[in-house]
Amino acid sequence: MEYLDLYLIHWPMSLKPGPPTFPIRREDVVPMDSKGVWGAMEECQRLGLTRAIGVSNFTTNKLDELLQFADIPPAVNQVEMNPVWQQHKLKEYCAERGIHITAYSPLGGRGRVGNNTLMDCQVLKEIAAAKGKSLAQVSLRWLYEQGVSFVVKSFNKERLEENLEIFDWELTDDERLKISEIPQKKRIYAEAMLSNDGSLHAVAISDIDIVEI
Repeated sequence: MEYLDLYLIHWPMSLKPGPPTFPIRREDVVPMDSKGVWGAMEECQRLGLTRAIGVSNFTTNKLDELLQFADIPPAVNQVEMNPVWQQHKLKEYCAERGIHITAYSPLGGRGRVGNNTLMDCQVLKEIAAAKGKSLAQVSLRWLYEQGVSFVVKSFNKERLEENLEIFDWELTDDERLKISEIPQKKRIYAEAMLSNDGSLHAVAISDIDIVEI
């Protein structure tokens, strides 16, 4: 390829040089040189290697830090977002600063205990049944109405077609209200990528965004 359309920092996290391991050893986590990394990202855009640059899994605090020195603000922040993790604060923050949100895990996903809170949500099931739609369609329609883009992963032809059938109908105000009242539960934590061995003495908790976005 001659260029990328979009180039993202996956996590605000850095590791010591060396062969990658997973889960990540806690002693290998080091404070991220955000200014240096973002400067290199900006240079990629200036050179035409990418048309846009952005971030992923950045909290409002991490975005605040980045925007203090960024010459080119991030075009996108890709984060976990769906009806059971609605990201209201982050969405408002990004909208005020012209940062577009892309939602990953728009249909939830298996948590560490193997369940999918979104697909088990009774509120979404009831709305889907009343509208004659699938629960997945209701979730994607809600995201579409939030003005965000989303990344859906499926290899099933029928589900791929179903995911596209969300544009000729809309949720009612009452349905939107019910969705806004769904108890919130985050699925992805940076801490889940870390080994239980070792310690975090090399880095502050906030530096790897174990706190909720």
